[in-house]
Amino acid sequence: MDALLLTIIILLLVVALSGVKIVPQSQEYVIEQFGKYTKTLPPGLNFIIPILNRVANKVSILERQLEPQQISVITKDNVEIHLTAAVFFRIIDPAKSVYRITDIDAAVKTTVTSIVRSTGGQMEFDEVQSKREFISEKIQALLSEACAEWGIEITRTEILDVSVDAATRSAMQQQLNAERERRASVTKAEGDRQAQQLRADGDLYTAQKHAEGRRVLSDAEAYATTQVGAAIQANGQAAIDFEIMKQQIQSIAELAKSPNSKLIIIPTDVTKTLGGLAALLEGYRAK
Repeated sequence: MDALLLTIIILLLVVALSGVKIVPQSQEYVIEQFGKYTKTLPPGLNFIIPILNRVANKVSILERQLEPQQISVITKDNVEIHLTAAVFFRIIDPAKSVYRITDIDAAVKTTVTSIVRSTGGQMEFDEVQSKREFISEKIQALLSEACAEWGIEITRTEILDVSVDAATRSAMQQQLNAERERRASVTKAEGDRQAQQLRADGDLYTAQKHAEGRRVLSDAEAYATTQVGAAIQANGQAAIDFEIMKQQIQSIAELAKSPNSKLIIIPTDVTKTLGGLAALLEGYRAK
């Protein structure tokens, strides 16, 4: 009798203890009652009804990463490329992840493939290469919306690589070389045009300076002529004789400067001219 009572007490203790559930921090437990979902146990100490309730699934709520997958994409400009995508997610509703989808990883991979192809197909190849961050953000937004009904939160998506096949890579390299040659030709033509412009500006500047010099010289000659005319008008024949004598003296001075002149014989008329010029000077001074 005592042994039977002890056995019953032990069984009752075992049953009671089976209703105590300690859930690890990284997990949540899905509880069923007679095969039907009842509740989800959060991390920590929890209690359930022994025998009636049972732990149907232990779901990890840690963030996880799918294996990077290479996805073939046809861009808007008909270039076939391969995008390598990585996806990070975590379960935020264990009940949905258990009862609405059988294989979460496979479902997410399929959805990622569909969204990446759709997104890449709306962009040209150059845009795909230069806007990886934009593509990642767009994929994350669309994927989060699609996976919300499975109790999944998409925490991050990354486009790890953009690659093309050998034939496409060769064609792109030829196009790149042609573009470089075109840019070099444009640069050279622009340099030649600028050089010609600078030469033309220099020629124009030189011509302007020569014209300015000729104008100044003409102004000086005109001024000198005006002064001579005024002197002639004021002094009559004496001013005319003075100007003639001055021109003769200047001619003799230029002749004397010549390196080939060793001996200069001045005619008597010229010496008379010098004397006459001195007399004219004295006459001007007297006035």
